[in-house]
Amino acid sequence: QVQLVESGGGLVQPGGSLRLSCAASGSIRSINTMGWYRQATGKQRELVAIVNSDGSTNYADSVNGRFTISRDNAKNTVYLQMNSLQPEDTAVYYCNAWIRRFGSSRYSGYWGQGTQCTVSS
Repeated sequence: QVQLVESGGGLVQPGGSLRLSCAASGSIRSINTMGWYRQATGKQRELVAIVNSDGSTNYADSVNGRFTISRDNAKNTVYLQMNSLQPEDTAVYYCNAWIRRFGSSRYSGYWGQGTQCTVSS
């Protein structure tokens, strides 16, 4: 079994910062792409940022320059540093990872449970 556990959400004022963490655990042979998605109330889930196994990254235009994604392969953990937060960043943030389990020949996608991030004065 594989689990993704997120932490770091909360309430912050506009212009503030939050740092999200997501740790993968279980029967993990290797991890390919890791990323963060978000879903605001009444909207579809959208990509925020991804980081590949080689360290290359991609960001949504709306967060580029404000958010930074990184990963610690030794800890099977992905981070999202969010700066200059605005009310429109309010959403549930979900961690995603493509993981190859021991005994499997392919990668499968896994999701965390989500963490609420609210930007409000």
